[in-house]
Amino acid sequence: MRAIQYDKPESWAVVDLPTPTPAPDEVLIRILLAGICGTDRHLHLGEFGPTYPLTPGHEFVGEVVAIGHRASSIYVGQRVAVDNCWQCGECTSCRRKMANFCERTVAQGVNAQGGFAEFIVAKETRCYVVDDLDVETAVFAEPVACVVHGLDQLKMQPGSRVLSFGAGPTGLILASLLSSSGVCDLTIASPTDFKLRHAQQAGAQHTLQINRDDMAAAVSELLSACPDGYDVVIDATGALSVLTEAINLTRTGGTVFVYGMTQENAAWTVPPYQIFRRELTIKGSFAQAYSFERALMVLRNKQVEPSSFITHRFSLEEYGDALEMSGKSECLKAVIDPRM
Repeated sequence: MRAIQYDKPESWAVVDLPTPTPAPDEVLIRILLAGICGTDRHLHLGEFGPTYPLTPGHEFVGEVVAIGHRASSIYVGQRVAVDNCWQCGECTSCRRKMANFCERTVAQGVNAQGGFAEFIVAKETRCYVVDDLDVETAVFAEPVACVVHGLDQLKMQPGSRVLSFGAGPTGLILASLLSSSGVCDLTIASPTDFKLRHAQQAGAQHTLQINRDDMAAAVSELLSACPDGYDVVIDATGALSVLTEAINLTRTGGTVFVYGMTQENAAWTVPPYQIFRRELTIKGSFAQAYSFERALMVLRNKQVEPSSFITHRFSLEEYGDALEMSGKSECLKAVIDPRM
């Protein structure tokens, strides 16, 4: 089979690998579509803990073509979305119901083979049948699951005024779920006009086009609209320029929610007196756990309708172009179709 394979950071090729054989509790899946996200750009640089040789791709949907002899709930011919992480259930983190920090996590696309390939094997228990969903919708199951987990962490109160930076796929999924979960006033800020139009369709009451390299004008306009600050300020960009202003935009007693992934060595200066004096809360959200099935319910109920997010499609041979395009403002979501 053809697959993308890295041997070290920034060094990859399209290679021929043996098509994997499913273990007794696994299924073999032909990849139909695999999404590229910001995590893949970090992995490209060697961040986020990759294990080499690595085939990345953690957002994927495919068709089952073979099953192990103990598989009993998944059948050949079914379409499945895959929770790419397997946890041991026995380590300290798992016993504390923090499975996304499992000490023995196997994460396909990070430390095990991912979906930028023609085929992949996955544990039967991590596969969810999605025959009722379009492929272009089902491929978003993993990022929606991450947002569901993020909202679990945020524990936002109904009636909150929320400011969210970022209108990429994650920002738009956040907007959709925030607008249906009790937010009474949602503002989305982003540099890109066409992404902000998507944000309006996702339920944002207000949008603001900003320049992340010159935040002064944005801060002034945001505070003129909400002088006391926002109950929750979300960074879904990973941009330090945004995080630097987040505390100033948060009202007393409010929460700064760090959702976007910065570079691993990035440093954010946090004024401790402000946290103390104004009783501010800083929260983060990492990956997802216990949220994949709920994410599929969200997609089935059309609380998030992400199929229109896909703006660019690439073959495996065009992976380099796909990775580059995924970081450009004109791209909302890039996907790899190994069938191309």
